[in-house]
Amino acid sequence: MKNLYSNADTEAIVNRIDQLKPDSERLWGKMDVAQMMAHCSAALEMATGHTSPSRLLIGRILGPLVKSGYLSDKPFPKNSPTDKTFIITDKRVFEKERTKLKKLVMEFANGGAEKCTAHPHSFFGKLTPQEWSSSMYKHLDHHLHQFGV
Repeated sequence: MKNLYSNADTEAIVNRIDQLKPDSERLWGKMDVAQMMAHCSAALEMATGHTSPSRLLIGRILGPLVKSGYLSDKPFPKNSPTDKTFIITDKRVFEKERTKLKKLVMEFANGGAEKCTAHPHSFFGKLTPQEWSSSMYKHLDHHLHQFGV
């Protein structure tokens, strides 16, 4: 499974982020391209331990039932539900968000398992560093496909 601890996979993700343009059109969903990058940055901030959101009650109940799908090779479905704390609705500056996202991707990748958060995922609970790495790759891949790159 592809993951952000692989140099080749990380390089491919960063190259795809570089292909985004301020006027990139979404193929589904509601966020514009800058909001999407801010959303992806929020997920990486959780994975790097910059933020530690509380576990959601619904995640405690449903998380164990859907965790295997989250961690599988199967792509996320279009319009998958999102924790409301990760929904970005305000206007964002494209270049600022792209720079921040690339920085966080590299921080996560270069930090390796030792720098990965030990805090549980807000929905899925305890994840290993490898599970964080593959799920962050999968999340980025999902949203980059959302914008055609």
